[in-house]
Amino acid sequence: MKLNYKSYGHGSPLLILHGFMGSLDNWHTLANQFAQNFKVFTIDQRNHGKSPHSEEHSIPLMVADLLEFLNDHNLHSVSIIGHSMGGKVAMQFALSYPELVKNLIVVDIAPRQYKRGHDDVFEAIFAVDLPMVTGRKDAENMMEPFVQDFGTRQFLMKNLERNQDGTYGWKVNLKTLHQDYEEIIKPIISEIPFTGNTLVIKGGNSRYISNLDEIDFKDLFPNYQLIEIANAGHWVHAEAPNDFYNGVLGLLLNSV
Repeated sequence: MKLNYKSYGHGSPLLILHGFMGSLDNWHTLANQFAQNFKVFTIDQRNHGKSPHSEEHSIPLMVADLLEFLNDHNLHSVSIIGHSMGGKVAMQFALSYPELVKNLIVVDIAPRQYKRGHDDVFEAIFAVDLPMVTGRKDAENMMEPFVQDFGTRQFLMKNLERNQDGTYGWKVNLKTLHQDYEEIIKPIISEIPFTGNTLVIKGGNSRYISNLDEIDFKDLFPNYQLIEIANAGHWVHAEAPNDFYNGVLGLLLNSV
């Protein structure tokens, strides 16, 4: 699958993979910062953003998409930042193709099996009666009974787009993402560990990474180091961008 992307700057390649229901646009500001030292590629994963929609969605498929992207752009010895779902893709890619990965940065996600955690998000989005939407506020009001957190609603609203005829639609492939949701919460499995540089970044207020996850990280990524950023939740890169940037830059520059 040919993925939509944006590129910034020059230098060693740095790829950024967004999380579930996200898009490359979420990383524009940080991509500009990283572009001072690296050639940055922000990527829309399948069924998200402006990348193609398909009838299937899984970590292995997104890994295959990423391999195709590297081959198409003749990239190797890459650094990869992956947040949440993107972090799972990045981990599986590094384990599957270690010869292509120089640095792995995993943002607020562990390799383990997760419980369902987005049912309220699907309820909120499915509650939006698109033919009745005349403006973005209409859609937000329809979602509010299901997702009361303002920040989460604003994040989801980034997937709402206005068509040329004035109607509204969703950028994400809701049917497939809902149908194959169980695929993105499966564990990352490999018999051979990734021994390259690995940085795990945890939001201090997030529950996505627990102390028990240290066992899995040690088994799969023996050279990992963990940074916890205080006063930040799951979207740590958006809530504490300066701390996030400095933490990642430290790893990347030390490995040049």
